[in-house]
Amino acid sequence: MTYQVLARKWRPQDFSSLVGQGPIVTALRNALTEGRIAQAYLFSGIRGVGKTTTARLLAKAVNCEKGPAADPCNECQACHDITAGSDLDVIEVDAATYSKVEQVRELTESLRYGPARHRYKVVVIDEIHRLSRQAFDALLKIVEEPPPHLIFIFATTEAEAVPATVLSRCQEFRFRRVGSGELSAHLRVLSDAEGIEASDAALRLIARAGEGSVRDSVALLDQLATFGSGTIRDEDAARLAGNLDAALFSDLLRAILTGESATVSAIARRVEVEGWDPRHVFAQFLAYGRDALHLTMGGSADQVDLPREDAAALAEIAGSTRYENLLRMLQLLLASEETVRRSEAGALAVEIAWLRAAELPKLTRVEELLQGRGAQPAAAVHSTRPAADPPRAAPRPTPATTAAKPPGAQRKQEPPRRQAVETPGGEAAGEPPPAETAETVARPAGPPTKASLLEEVSRYKQPLAAHLDAAQELVFEEGRLLIYSPPGDSWLAKALERKSNRAVLDQALAQLCGQGATWKLVEGTAEVPAGETVPDAGDGGSTEDPAIQHPTVQAVLDIFGGAAETVKTTEPEPGGEDE
Repeated sequence: MTYQVLARKWRPQDFSSLVGQGPIVTALRNALTEGRIAQAYLFSGIRGVGKTTTARLLAKAVNCEKGPAADPCNECQACHDITAGSDLDVIEVDAATYSKVEQVRELTESLRYGPARHRYKVVVIDEIHRLSRQAFDALLKIVEEPPPHLIFIFATTEAEAVPATVLSRCQEFRFRRVGSGELSAHLRVLSDAEGIEASDAALRLIARAGEGSVRDSVALLDQLATFGSGTIRDEDAARLAGNLDAALFSDLLRAILTGESATVSAIARRVEVEGWDPRHVFAQFLAYGRDALHLTMGGSADQVDLPREDAAALAEIAGSTRYENLLRMLQLLLASEETVRRSEAGALAVEIAWLRAAELPKLTRVEELLQGRGAQPAAAVHSTRPAADPPRAAPRPTPATTAAKPPGAQRKQEPPRRQAVETPGGEAAGEPPPAETAETVARPAGPPTKASLLEEVSRYKQPLAAHLDAAQELVFEEGRLLIYSPPGDSWLAKALERKSNRAVLDQALAQLCGQGATWKLVEGTAEVPAGETVPDAGDGGSTEDPAIQHPTVQAVLDIFGGAAETVKTTEPEPGGEDE
């Protein structure tokens, strides 16, 4: 007897034998039981998942002598004829060779006649997306208004290529890829029935190589059984299923995770010398790395589609590394996948991608740098902000000179200029840094002093440092700073009224004394807590004047570290410009 390949020998003959298409089977069985048979069906999906087989099963179910039934009996003459492909009322057409408009017109003319023997005339058109636009137009009318005895079943691997006018007349069923677990269980049934000796790991390898196609997996099982004379070894399954030597991937993964660039480059050269397809090797290594990622998340080595020894070796590698390291490696390799696939120099693209992945272990994690445990580059050993020039402090006024000078004379005294120092973030040093900077700069050793406070404040705002230097005394006591202002001097009080200055002072105290440090301004016997407004000690006009509160005026005062005493308005001279 002529040998029959396993894919044809084990082709399903009823709906219960379909693998991995449970929802579609349920829908079709219910339609047959309730008599809700549509005029046209569209079966879409990848190759080898049962589209044409389901079309034949549906044709047998509607024409079975004991039906229409949820399953054909496979005993009557109609079922035998349809299974053999010799039934006159079931027409199978391959659109790839039947795409001309004249052929479709001839077909539609013959379909107007009733069935020869059965209830329905069933037309199965495989690969319908191959029809021309004119052929679709010729088919559309009869699909839209078919005779009651006619059922269309269309099968395609590219449903998006079918015109919407045809899709809207069909009930569409999308056949999914079959999972490797279901495929390996199906292959086990076939192997036991055919007397083929194969381990579970070998069957998982075959199912994985089939990529969700039942027909491809069964055909590969048949090929491996022929190669091994009825016995399928794990090594043969790994080799003939398109997988490379797992030891190669094991060495490559270890080299990437430890940053051994020379070993990575040597393995890439071996791939080129052996004549392997670099794109296929790259894709296989991605799958290998994915298995390692699953193992680091607590997966079992028995669930990996590899021989037992190779799975144990992969589990050992996964146990010696961290989940985030594998995740970063796979993310980098996946980002390079399109470059590898499109590059004309595939071997070079693969080698570069692997070498880039091998650089990841040499990087220091940001979390370790923030905790001070990482090795910083030479440029990062110093402070995160460049050292500013020491503040040019104004001469400290004595009570005698302060009393001798009128308020106007104090106001006209030019305050120290602000120097803009660029920080690594591109912001001026005069602006207070974000709150996170307080945690990243090391706190000076020893108790806080006036000099250390002035130096810390000058990093952010030198004019404020000059104002504090003019204070009569700065006293630190138990996490609190007392700022003694000279009698009759309102400059320091007004400077500390500004929100930006208070933020800088709070930031500097947090660096020196820790979080929660406070400050108070003391003038004579009055104490003003930090954050509260300080009464104006000057004799000038009220600071509530709208002109002083204008944003532009406030910005100028903030830049130059000054304060507004009075607001005067003058009348413009005749014929002149406003002053």
